[in-house]
Amino acid sequence: MSSRSLNKVQLIGNLTRDPELRYTPTGAAVCTIGLATNRQWTTEAGEKKEETEFHRVVAWNKLAELCSQLLVKGRKIYVEGRLRTNQWQGQDGSQRNTTEVVIEDMIILDSKRPVNGEETHGAEPVDETPVVEKQVETPVETTPVTEQVNEQVNPDDIPF
Repeated sequence: MSSRSLNKVQLIGNLTRDPELRYTPTGAAVCTIGLATNRQWTTEAGEKKEETEFHRVVAWNKLAELCSQLLVKGRKIYVEGRLRTNQWQGQDGSQRNTTEVVIEDMIILDSKRPVNGEETHGAEPVDETPVVEKQVETPVETTPVTEQVNEQVNPDDIPF
């Protein structure tokens, strides 16, 4: 009898730094991202509290390249993936662990765009509208208004 298990993570948060893109010796792209998530609650005494968690997020291959091109510090994103824990021995001989989120999907949730040709980094307010690939203004065709003629319309002539 096989037991089922699930390792799935979904996070919405803001990037704490610009993505770092590297390549493995075999040529696979790896992008690491810092993501902050917030939790707010009210204590029994009515005091408002807030807690921030910081996550190490890793993307591989094509998603890694996309993340490095599209993301900057401060952007709000949704990521979906799985947890992975790495263990190694530190220089001082002690056992070290780190847990990261290996993502399989990423969605940009804001539309932070450069202002006057400059990149906007940091904690500026973020517009919460979805990202649109490319917005091109198309000229609106206007039809000339013609003179209205007052005619009587028979209700039996209307097709509906």
